[in-house]
Amino acid sequence: MSHHLDSPAARADARLNISDLYVFRGESGTALVMNVSSESAGPDAPKGFHPEARYEFKIDGSGDAVEDVVYRVTFEPADAQGAQAVELRRLVGAEAGDDAAAGTLLLSGTTGRAASDGNGLRLWAGRASDPFWMNPGLVEAVGQAFRHGTDVAVPNDDPTQLKSLFADQKVHAIVVEVPDGDMPVSAQDKHVNVWGVTALATDAGGWHRINRCGLPMVSPIFAQFDDDLAERLNQTAPADDVRTFSEEFADLVAAVVGARGIVTDPKAYGHDVAERVLPDVLPYTIGTPAEFGFAGFNGRSLTDNAGEAMFSLTTNSALSLGLTKDAMDELPTPSFPYVPAV
Repeated sequence: MSHHLDSPAARADARLNISDLYVFRGESGTALVMNVSSESAGPDAPKGFHPEARYEFKIDGSGDAVEDVVYRVTFEPADAQGAQAVELRRLVGAEAGDDAAAGTLLLSGTTGRAASDGNGLRLWAGRASDPFWMNPGLVEAVGQAFRHGTDVAVPNDDPTQLKSLFADQKVHAIVVEVPDGDMPVSAQDKHVNVWGVTALATDAGGWHRINRCGLPMVSPIFAQFDDDLAERLNQTAPADDVRTFSEEFADLVAAVVGARGIVTDPKAYGHDVAERVLPDVLPYTIGTPAEFGFAGFNGRSLTDNAGEAMFSLTTNSALSLGLTKDAMDELPTPSFPYVPAV
């Protein structure tokens, strides 16, 4: 899993669970993709997008892990045919961090249909095949190792029988393509940090954050069997991540790599990993090909083997999933909305 059903709140309503976040070069701008409502929650789980929730792409252009621009997507209840009205708003500057701010309405439309302003801004939301793939035995083995501070008990899979944990399953995707000129970047480096957030309206009139997702696999690796840590990861802000989680992450990594006996200074390696993954944001340089790998993070395409990259980094081992993008039900398309819509 990437962040599928990663906390008690996410498991309570999968419509609010961000299973994956992607950032890559689109046809004419930067594509932002958020997947929610995974069918891995089971047949009885509510489907679609929550009509009392906000789905937000938060973008930091100054490097301080504080949002400078937010693209907020909201939905109306489904009609008799299952379609939902959708709106896209933009919040800039002080508004970006203000839950009470309404922002500026940019686009409106209906799920399953693309909307555009004619100047490069585009929006699509609907049901799609899950582009993420995962070896079920290996992800559990890594999670158990980080839970107990032990070596990774790599499963002896029969490659002819191995099947992705998310084969034949669908998600609901939100895709926003943003013109380069609308991204909060300096002319010098064109670097941004991106993360996704879902929040639910409260009876008191405010908003309660349910899920936060930046880098893939952070929660399944560090908190797969620790609901307290998973919830803390969702409720903190990226700007607080280093102070809040650095030592905890370093200790978890050190225990696993120490048990594997593959580094001379496990704690130092743990600190190196914590520095790589915190703050939990997805870095990207506008206009460049996305590539998420062991050597570095630059956005994330829909076909990057993110699980393998994160396993290899956090365990300092070449842990192969035994699966490739061919494990996906359907490959992404080169044209908007990029996700394999169904």
